Amino acid sequence: MSTSERNFARRIDLTSLQLFVAVCELGSIGRAAEREFIAASAISKRLSDLEATLGTTLLYRHARGVDLSPAGESLLHHARSVLYSLEKMQGELSEYAEGVRGHVRVHANISAIVQFLPEDLGAFTREHDAIKIDLEEHLSNEVVRAVQEGAADLGICHIPDGTNELQTLPYRHDRLVLIVPAGHPLATQGSIDFTASLDFDHVGLHTNSSIYVAMHQAAVEAGRSVKLRIHVTGLDAMCRMIDNGLGIGVMPQRAFELLQAGIGSRLCSVALNDAWSNREIRLVARDFSTLPVAARTLVNHLHTPAATHDVAEPIAA
Repeated sequence: MSTSERNFARRIDLTSLQLFVAVCELGSIGRAAEREFIAASAISKRLSDLEATLGTTLLYRHARGVDLSPAGESLLHHARSVLYSLEKMQGELSEYAEGVRGHVRVHANISAIVQFLPEDLGAFTREHDAIKIDLEEHLSNEVVRAVQEGAADLGICHIPDGTNELQTLPYRHDRLVLIVPAGHPLATQGSIDFTASLDFDHVGLHTNSSIYVAMHQAAVEAGRSVKLRIHVTGLDAMCRMIDNGLGIGVMPQRAFELLQAGIGSRLCSVALNDAWSNREIRLVARDFSTLPVAARTLVNHLHTPAATHDVAEPIAA
């Protein structure tokens, strides 16, 4: 390494790089300050110092937030690479730590959180009380993006197309069913094709959710459309809307069984014949082998086959 290269490396502050990446991911100095627990003025000063060190503008500041300059785009790519290398180093060195400690950032979709994670994470924390788990609920595509960008150590979701750069392991299977009021014309059917439900109003999740995307695609292939009467943000809200006559809806069967206790027999589920109704929930990481020990311990717990798990051999996407 030349003298100029050594001097350049000494002038670059890793904390400033981390804050720069946070600002880029959130599009705002203010939001980055809230997430990183640091004053916005301190972030702004570090970014200005970073620009002065590099001798170029990295961000265009405006009233709504910030936009990346061409130089900023280049730095973001390299900064993520540097920070990822540091994570790998931490993962390797943490093998020498005494005991397993730390925290794991987990992003998961609503299906995993409602159906499986309460019991699985509860069992994990009873065995590893020194490991803190930060769990956030997001749509599956947002979970994948968070893992790609380093905002989450581990993702748990249905895998959308185009995630070949990530590694995945099987976690659970779930099955989608149609939820209808007990007196509904479809309630007496043992099973139906999803297209049979398209004559009726639907209560649906967010249009970017994996469930809605599958429903929409099935309707398009049949030359139909989903009569979406109302959007809701959670499965419990969907059940309440259906219970009050606002439509019918699609949700995971086990989630419905867990929620049914508060509804009684007023709602019932109808099996769907469609292949897309059988889904796999997977664990997602950039590289499982380089995760810190705490995160790998959690992965081993969630991936361990048990009587209640329906898993296959691990694959790397």
